[in-house]
Amino acid sequence: MDHREWRRAQRRDRREIRDQLRAEGDRLREDLEAWALEKTRDLRGKVKSKLSPEERALREARDAVSRRIGFLGHFVPYVCVCLFLLVVAGFRTAMIVALSWGIGVAIHFFFALVAPDLRKRWTEEEVGRRVTVDVSHQRRELEGRHARTLEHLSASIAHEIRNPITAAKSLLQQMGEDPHSPENVEYAAVALQELERVERSISHLLRYARDEELRPRELRFSEVVASGLETLRERSTRSGVTLRVDAASAGVLVGDPEQLRRVVINLVGNALDALDGRPSPPPRVDVEAGENLAGTEVWLRVRDNGPGIEPERLDKIFTPFHTSKSNGTGLGLPIARKIVESHGGSIEVESSVGKGTEFRVTLPKHGIPAEPAREAAK
Repeated sequence: MDHREWRRAQRRDRREIRDQLRAEGDRLREDLEAWALEKTRDLRGKVKSKLSPEERALREARDAVSRRIGFLGHFVPYVCVCLFLLVVAGFRTAMIVALSWGIGVAIHFFFALVAPDLRKRWTEEEVGRRVTVDVSHQRRELEGRHARTLEHLSASIAHEIRNPITAAKSLLQQMGEDPHSPENVEYAAVALQELERVERSISHLLRYARDEELRPRELRFSEVVASGLETLRERSTRSGVTLRVDAASAGVLVGDPEQLRRVVINLVGNALDALDGRPSPPPRVDVEAGENLAGTEVWLRVRDNGPGIEPERLDKIFTPFHTSKSNGTGLGLPIARKIVESHGGSIEVESSVGKGTEFRVTLPKHGIPAEPAREAAK
């Protein structure tokens, strides 16, 4: 990866962090609005609909006017009674009643006219303080996690590229020491294989890092599965692996046929790799596809009866450059998951050591819109 590609990757990572922070801020604001809306339940338990700014201002003004009128409805009788007692019963009696009743009038004044404004101002200050603290914490957590991911990815890239280059360099040095050695042909072939491995790793890395443009159109998922399996048919026959396919019931969905075909090839290819050199039990790969009962999703299952995956490795199989194959790049499954998620779907895996592994892909039928031009042409 040259310097410009690295700079682009850094800018893309910063954009992802910014988008995640913005999404977290929106989520917190929605949670606060939902909490405030919950507090406005009326006596019948029905939630009041979300108000526009004008409706909210009108409601607050009405509440404020109602509190003032309620206070005046208390204050005016208080003044009238005190004046009446002053005229009829004298100053002493009027003063006793005015002081004792005046405590209630003062409390009414505070809770009707002063407390609402204080409550609103203090609530806004506390909400602002808490949102700022939560967003800062989320930002630090996201930045730390992203930095650790980049550090791990950088170390993996360096390891994946440095080893083949070191091996090729050593072979070329041996060829230089004895240019006429008959083993130079073999050394050159091995060095070429190592350099091809570097090229393959970089190609897979760029494919994984680059956001490839989707070309969605309406397609039959069964045809995509059949096309991917046809690519691997000769390999499975040569390896003595039985392919059992049941994909006729897979329905129609909107997606990129070439990228979905790549997912099928990757998952079935991994199953064939797991079965390589295992004569017993008879190696078999089951490929099934269909749709859910609601007719909103299609699914794909790829199951083998190979050695399975150890539990400690199961959580790492989608990590870039994590591979157990000597000639693997460790980017096949991460690319497959990226393609599935770009279509709005999900990919899951279950494995039992000694029994085999099963991958399950679920795709919404209309997770992405079809291209208008293609649909019109069609």
